[in-house]
Amino acid sequence: MFKKVLSIALAALMVLSLAAVFAGCDTATGDESMKVGFIYLHDENSTYDNNFLTAAKEACEKMGVEMINKTNIDESDACKEAALDLVDQGCDIVFADSFGHEDFMIEAAKANPEVQFLHATGTKAHTEKLDNFHNAFASIYEGRYLAGVAAGMKINEMIEEGKFTADEAKMGYVGAHPYAEVKSGYTSFYLGAKSVCPTVTMEVTFTGSWYDETLEKEAANKLISDGCVLISQHADSMGAPTACESAKVPNVSYNGSTVKACPNTFIVSSKINWAPYFEYAIQCVKDGKAIDTDWTGTLATGSVELTEVNEKAAAEGTQEAIDAAKADLEAGKISVFDTANFTVDGKALKSYKADVDSDPEFKGDTEVITDGVFEESKYRSAPYFDIDIDGITVIK
Repeated sequence: MFKKVLSIALAALMVLSLAAVFAGCDTATGDESMKVGFIYLHDENSTYDNNFLTAAKEACEKMGVEMINKTNIDESDACKEAALDLVDQGCDIVFADSFGHEDFMIEAAKANPEVQFLHATGTKAHTEKLDNFHNAFASIYEGRYLAGVAAGMKINEMIEEGKFTADEAKMGYVGAHPYAEVKSGYTSFYLGAKSVCPTVTMEVTFTGSWYDETLEKEAANKLISDGCVLISQHADSMGAPTACESAKVPNVSYNGSTVKACPNTFIVSSKINWAPYFEYAIQCVKDGKAIDTDWTGTLATGSVELTEVNEKAAAEGTQEAIDAAKADLEAGKISVFDTANFTVDGKALKSYKADVDSDPEFKGDTEVITDGVFEESKYRSAPYFDIDIDGITVIK
């Protein structure tokens, strides 16, 4: 009888052990002991930072790791202090989301070689050559191009309705700073619109700040008063979208839908989905593998997204036009910066040296045009398209 009871007990113990093993297999990607720290320039009130916050939460939950957030961290020594505090809290990975955070992240990386430091929109990882410092971005110029297609469709509709003539088709764009990242974005947006509305032109104005709702609203209103019939932006508040809603001017936003606040004017928004990159980097650390020095997400990796089209404001056929252009981009049938589609001072651009290896003089160092295409984000992840093309006018 004792042997029988012992046998049953051993069998039960074996079943429990196997269950534990299989349970471990189900959560193989999880590691509750791993911590990932995130540094944000602003907080959830900024569309830019909220996009990172959302992706970080999604990725950390999926990968089963602990997330520690630090919001409203200036582009100053405060970034280095925040990074070092995250290291002290046991973070295996520290990520920062703003361009001006980079030098402070590099200092923290040099002081903590056992921790991986990731930085969005930065330019120096490939020249610093640190094993634990990495840059990442995405081919958002493709997303902006597709958003531009939606803008062009709307302008065509308004022309057909007699609201203005084809020669009066002028868009406005609220930019934060005249950096390559912003120029690349508004140029690709313009080229997308031009691909369906050949007569369109665009005015751009800069606020001098990534996030200033008052300045962004003022900039949008200035563009509207100057005759711009549609507004887009690379700035992080609701200033421009709400100005458009008040003025009944169509708007293409950035980093997420504004349809709740602007139901009558919001058309579509492009954004970078950072979750695939976060998941990739976390998995690399789990597996002991090197993280790419420069990582560029694409449409194929799910890193470049568009929101749902707001049919109340968009032109009929907009989603179909976006889908067709997206299919052509993915198939390589079209390239956003095909030099056949734009001119500079009236001439085709045959050669261009971009400032890929950043320096204080912003001196061009790398030939980036191959077979008639400006190859954005090929030589580093962050954009380096900084050309002023015909059809786009910067106003003060």
